[in-house]
Amino acid sequence: MKAIILNLCAWSILPIMDAFAKYLSQDMHVLQVVWARYFFTVVIVLPIILIFFKKQFKWTDKPQLQLIRGLLLLFATLFFFYALSKISMAKALTLAFVCPLVVTAFSPFLLNERVGFRRWSAVIIGFLGSLIVIRPGIIDFNLASIAALGTGIMYAFYLIATRKLSTSDSPLLTLLLTGIIGALLTTFIIPFVWVFPSKEQWLMMFSIGLFATLGHLFLILSLRLADASKLAPLAYFEIVNNVLIGFYVFNEFPDNWTLIGLFIIILSGVYISRREVIVKSLNNR
Repeated sequence: MKAIILNLCAWSILPIMDAFAKYLSQDMHVLQVVWARYFFTVVIVLPIILIFFKKQFKWTDKPQLQLIRGLLLLFATLFFFYALSKISMAKALTLAFVCPLVVTAFSPFLLNERVGFRRWSAVIIGFLGSLIVIRPGIIDFNLASIAALGTGIMYAFYLIATRKLSTSDSPLLTLLLTGIIGALLTTFIIPFVWVFPSKEQWLMMFSIGLFATLGHLFLILSLRLADASKLAPLAYFEIVNNVLIGFYVFNEFPDNWTLIGLFIIILSGVYISRREVIVKSLNNR
């Protein structure tokens, strides 16, 4: 139950970060918004570690995996924030939710898991749902839609890495290293696109870092307490919050095709997660 509560908290907080990112990207370059997300994560997490957890602090024994995880989340964030700046929150997140389908498609190669005919069928149907959202050949197949799909792919591998790290490294260390990797890499680029923020924009930039930190902390903690396949369906709660924020803040509402594609992707993802639970229970007998 604790894992479910933490997971739902994560998916309730992260859409707020998305809303701030979309709003800020109207007046500043997406790279500057991405920099703020990582820079303020470090500003928040580092003092907490130094003040409260310095004696218990233990360095990672998986630095390469931490680096890979940090890079995957950085590119996922960059792709998603770019998509948010160009298309609606609902459409961007719907396309990003090919993530569980990607995890299933690559699990035979990365996790040595056997994927049966039923789950492969659900993966194919789910990707057809994403094509309904994009509608290539009917409307302009823009770069933002590709970026949103790229978010789902990058985030899938990020979740795999997070699962591998969740049992060994502390959540705060994982957050700190993720923030440092993202902040360092973007710091070299943002001088070329920097727009000096107003006081309100500085506050929003800090809020992005704060909500990102809280959301991913809850996500990491929930993965320590429960299997990823059991928590996976809860991630679709993020779409509900995302659509509500998009409607009330940006006057956006998904069109009928996006809703149909979203419905197909959700059904495919939920079916895959349920099949994973069933298969694991059968294997443990």
